[in-house]
Amino acid sequence: MLTKDTLQFLKDLKANNNREWFLANNKRYDIVKKEYHQLIGNFLEMMKPLDSSLEMLEVKNCTFRINRDIRFSKDKSPYKSHLGIWMNTNPSGFNAPGYYIHIEKGASFIAGGFYSPEAPDLKKIRKEIEFFHDDLLEIVNEPNFKKQFDDLDRSESNSLKNAPKGYEKDHPAIDFLKLKSFTVSKKLTDAELIHPDFVRKSAEKLIVVKPLLEFLNRGLATD
Repeated sequence: MLTKDTLQFLKDLKANNNREWFLANNKRYDIVKKEYHQLIGNFLEMMKPLDSSLEMLEVKNCTFRINRDIRFSKDKSPYKSHLGIWMNTNPSGFNAPGYYIHIEKGASFIAGGFYSPEAPDLKKIRKEIEFFHDDLLEIVNEPNFKKQFDDLDRSESNSLKNAPKGYEKDHPAIDFLKLKSFTVSKKLTDAELIHPDFVRKSAEKLIVVKPLLEFLNRGLATD
């Protein structure tokens, strides 16, 4: 399980995001990394029996490096001040439908779906929605799905203002077709993160997203 020490390290790193501080606190980070990898293992152990598409995943497949890629970023902070766990349900590539856990003091959440698919994949998903939007409506209107996540994430940055090219503005699924990402998310408190049942409770919520991931992967598998 996560500890307060890990959250405190991430908070301290955010306030001191430089190489000198990181090297001086390297022993603290070693403890955080060990806890991080153990947590991923716990999630995989809990999730694999619930979703067979995760069966081939190992801890190394679900981790992120603490170092940021700053080559094309205006923000030159060298380190991430959060931890992420990514469980990919599609072996075709890293950017695919899956489950995600974001760990950051005061800003944690769980999520699932497909974030910012590339144009060819987006086209396939929209085609699946065009012809099988009733299936998607059934998924998002399922009572437990509504209870845990309410609906797909929607924002100005995540949705087109007009109908995508090739679709009529009065299509019955136009609100879904306008989306550029197909995700759900739920905020977590710090208290939830360090609770002994954090993994079990989070897995119970995440697995509710499985039908959505299967729908998205079904679309991606269509030529």
